[in-house]
Amino acid sequence: MIGRLSGEIIFKKPPQILIDVNGVGYEVEAPMTTFYQLPDAGHKVTLLTHMVVREDAQLLYGFASEAERSMFRLLIRINGVGPKLGVTILSGITSTELSRCVTENDVSTLVKLPGVGKKTAERLVIELKDRLKEFAPISTETSPDILVAEQLHSPREDAICALVALGYKSQEANRMVKNVDNDVVNSEEIIRLALQTMAVTN
Repeated sequence: MIGRLSGEIIFKKPPQILIDVNGVGYEVEAPMTTFYQLPDAGHKVTLLTHMVVREDAQLLYGFASEAERSMFRLLIRINGVGPKLGVTILSGITSTELSRCVTENDVSTLVKLPGVGKKTAERLVIELKDRLKEFAPISTETSPDILVAEQLHSPREDAICALVALGYKSQEANRMVKNVDNDVVNSEEIIRLALQTMAVTN
């Protein structure tokens, strides 16, 4: 299993990243909570990873902190929550906030996430409550090798594509991005604000 990658970012478009590790390119998918912290292409980065092996593919998921990866691993153990939905959930809510929702039985916040209906939200609360004890306390510190930098690459188009990849319908993603101030030119910031706006208005 591949548990950690250190290399140079060759390409990034939410939620996909291509990392060159000694001449080998690894395709990684990451939640937006990690994407917000990534440097520009050409910079070095270190990510904690989780590998999923299927009959038709071998998939890598990357995370900026052990807290994120641990929460992802908890999520995909829940019936009906696969890796794609796990990434979507962690793109709309931090691992700390998700822990709070579970502890306080806050189903109303969870149903605002794309792909999470009431039954799934209730299942998350019930099944995560006991499992969170196995990992508490979870470190929320970001990997020290993560470099923070501003992104400027087709910001609005990238933001819309990322939201669609996270489970939002195209029309809904367009509307969410349009509600973000035009002065914002960073794709990750546009996505963050769009997700915040969605959480407030729902």
